[in-house]
Amino acid sequence: MSIRYFFGSSSKVWEDISWIYGIEEAGFDGWEICADGNYHFGKKDQYERVIETLRSTTLQATVHAPFGDLNPAAINDPIWRETVRQLSECIRLASEITDRVTIHPGYLSCTGKLVPEKIWQLQKEAMREVGKVASEYGVIACLENMPDIHDFLCRYPEEIQGIIENIEGVSMTIDFGHAHTMGKVNDFMKVLKSASHVHIHDNHGKSDEHLAIGEGTVDWNTLSKAIVREYEGVVVVEGRSIPEAKRSLAHIRRWT
Repeated sequence: MSIRYFFGSSSKVWEDISWIYGIEEAGFDGWEICADGNYHFGKKDQYERVIETLRSTTLQATVHAPFGDLNPAAINDPIWRETVRQLSECIRLASEITDRVTIHPGYLSCTGKLVPEKIWQLQKEAMREVGKVASEYGVIACLENMPDIHDFLCRYPEEIQGIIENIEGVSMTIDFGHAHTMGKVNDFMKVLKSASHVHIHDNHGKSDEHLAIGEGTVDWNTLSKAIVREYEGVVVVEGRSIPEAKRSLAHIRRWT
């Protein structure tokens, strides 16, 4: 099966875009653009700078939709509508360079916790709306599982599957670093064949550290075999720096 390895870093969204040349130099196939901060597609000049810089490299691209201050499960209706608008606009613009956009699920606010069934329906409705846009523009909107932060939705495979079930234009991103904080790596491996996108990074099983591959406690011997055997597509290494990216890629190149 064919796997392409990309690098992405949400911690660099406020840095000058010139850092991405290091992704190419490190030997990755592409860049997962975190469309937030200085790279938010909502500002025309920022979007054009991203596109221009990307095209000055040999890198392919996927996109991570904005998530700062957004909540697709917001009980506050104007916030929910603005979230859906920004996600939809990101998908439309991202379709110029990719067919995969990762989306963070929502979370329960203090008032949302009082009506959990309503929150579930709001998240599903948000995915229906962005799924329509994704289908129109030839993109798959991939809902991502979250780390062990109690108020987030989609921390369990059955939960994320229930939300995206029967929604056109929508699939899932499995983040195995997030799954490790939940003790759910094995459970997410079981549904790997149904994923349309994969994120990997390491941690010690307690918090979302985004360490280089092999520098935490994820069982990469088992997980790497499952990825190579059962998955075809883009695997994004998420990290904090180019040196860490290089260490991760060196580890990955030993996978068989």
